[in-house]
Amino acid sequence: MITRRSLFAGGAGVGLTAALGDSPVRAAARRAPLSDVFRLGVASGEPAPDGVVLWTRLAMDPLALDGLGGMPYRPVPVLWQVAKDENFRRVVRAGAAVARPDAAHSVHVELHGLEPGADYFYRFRAGSEISPVGRTVTAPAPGTRSRALNLSFTSCADYQTGWFTPYRRMAEDHPDLIAFLGDYFYEYGDYRSPVRDQAGGECFDLAGYRLRLAQHRADPDLQAAHAIAPWTVVWDDHDVENGWAGDVPEQPDPPFLPRRAAAFQAYYENMPLRRAQRPDGPALRLYRSIRWGAVANLHLLDTRQYRDLYACTGRSGTVGPDCTERFAPERTILGHRQEAWLEGELRRSRATWDLLGQQVFMMEMDWVNGEAKGWSNEGWDGYVASRDRLAAAIEDNRRNGVVLTGDVHSHWAGEIRRESRPVAVELVTTSVTSAGDGLDEYPNTKQLLAENPHVKFFNGRRGYVRAKVTTSEMKVDFRSLPYVTRPNAPAHTSGSFVIEPGNPTLNPA
Repeated sequence: MITRRSLFAGGAGVGLTAALGDSPVRAAARRAPLSDVFRLGVASGEPAPDGVVLWTRLAMDPLALDGLGGMPYRPVPVLWQVAKDENFRRVVRAGAAVARPDAAHSVHVELHGLEPGADYFYRFRAGSEISPVGRTVTAPAPGTRSRALNLSFTSCADYQTGWFTPYRRMAEDHPDLIAFLGDYFYEYGDYRSPVRDQAGGECFDLAGYRLRLAQHRADPDLQAAHAIAPWTVVWDDHDVENGWAGDVPEQPDPPFLPRRAAAFQAYYENMPLRRAQRPDGPALRLYRSIRWGAVANLHLLDTRQYRDLYACTGRSGTVGPDCTERFAPERTILGHRQEAWLEGELRRSRATWDLLGQQVFMMEMDWVNGEAKGWSNEGWDGYVASRDRLAAAIEDNRRNGVVLTGDVHSHWAGEIRRESRPVAVELVTTSVTSAGDGLDEYPNTKQLLAENPHVKFFNGRRGYVRAKVTTSEMKVDFRSLPYVTRPNAPAHTSGSFVIEPGNPTLNPA
């Protein structure tokens, strides 16, 4: 058995012997020394009342073109510790894992046996190298109403268009949980005038996706956000390819399903996900729920993998009143199996709040100024019956539904309606960097809001959203940065709202 004393102290070799036995892995550990292997940082995720997932990925050269981080092609033993204090004087769990080359030397440790609603600190060791220390949080015990959920969420991080300062500002808030709502990276090749140089060309194969993710993971601002709190993640289109819908790609070449399988494999390797989310070729079940006592359930949705093709045009874009296909009753953005799962989650929920983390605009939105009308067929406006079924499930089950959305590179807030009645609130986060610095207000913003009166707020800067969720209210701050095309911008609150149980409307804070 590995003891707490021996694991990271002089007896670490004894701990390895016990953990790995007399095996080829143990022999491999004695070969060429490793150096600076924790350049991608550490992370945790998927909090439960008794544990979390701990993650790291070993890389000595994150920009190695083969996507393997400059690591030798052999298994590497990795030790881990969890403590109640950041100095590791009170170690409560310890163990060993193996970082394998066929998983890009990533490590996923699924912890159990921790106390509910508690803060912990963790670290890893490989050879003589010790990782940075991460902080994580377990979910409160079922039925617990006393511990608030301090949640931050954002989306859309294009390395080339800006510095990841929003991640740093998010980390400074010390949230309990961070939800990332899609486009963790962009698959594109280089732009002509990037703010920051991006390694590699467009991602098509496993090496390309691994390299792109490693470059993101090496960013110190992103590492700070991963190290401060557990994350839960869902993807959008650029995590695979722009505009993909189900099995249909934007471009037919190269073949899409092998490309999607490579993207899914690299995504799993680089995220603190559970074994239940391990991919099976071009399939990966990403929809799931995170429970925060009796305060909130966070349901993570996948609006990409199971959706029907875009209405009327077959490609994402704006469609007019002549596009009646978007109303077809059989159309779905979630797929019927995921819809049934979500309806069951809402029917069984006993938490005060049901938060739905997903990718694309859900509330109805006319994007064309003036008398003409235009709706996005990529968002839920292209799948009206699917939205109607979800709105009915929220209202009929008397749930306090709040939809958390990414994708559109700007802050929005409004109400989702069923037959003109508000049934849920939607909070749309801006991007981390995508679309550059942005503006607080665009020339057509006021007219868009006037023509969509159920939409209450807009800000076009980069940033994130933070929320404090209790049984009595949900307090929301939209956090905006004046620039990301140079580093170290401050963050300010561009809008604040309060949502109350039983009242699916936005009230200014």
